[in-house]
Amino acid sequence: MKKLLLASLALILFIACQQEQRYFAESAETKMLEAGITAYESGDWEQWRSHFADTAKIFINSSKAISLDERLKDLEANTSILSSYGFDKEESYIEMVLDKDKETWVYFWAEHSMTIAANNKEIVFPVHLAVRFESGKIIEEHAYYDATEMNNEMTALANMSSMENTIEDTD
Repeated sequence: MKKLLLASLALILFIACQQEQRYFAESAETKMLEAGITAYESGDWEQWRSHFADTAKIFINSSKAISLDERLKDLEANTSILSSYGFDKEESYIEMVLDKDKETWVYFWAEHSMTIAANNKEIVFPVHLAVRFESGKIIEEHAYYDATEMNNEMTALANMSSMENTIEDTD
């Protein structure tokens, strides 16, 4: 009887200590985010868009959401002035988490590099993405990065272009 009681107690303790797995290095969602990143890097905007729900909310260094269409327009404009861009896959990290509310989030950290075509200037900065999935689609994306150097270069190029236009107008 004593052995049965001890075995039952051990079984109860074992079952009570079992916790649901909440962190995943690989999942369908991590693979989908990786495919979306690959589509972004190749400029395949239809493929990139296919990973999002039409009603997705996208937050870029902000608490104010923009639509998928607005984000796509920004990406197309920004990448059109670059000769190359992409993430360092060797040093990237990705994981999926089921949070306390059972929401599925994928977190991605990597360095992003870009080369501005007009002056061949390379800019490298760390990026963090927090992406929420529901029913196999991205419904929310938060992108965080320090855009200071990139914005300074864009401003310098815009000023240079403006000066060139002024010189042409006076000729």
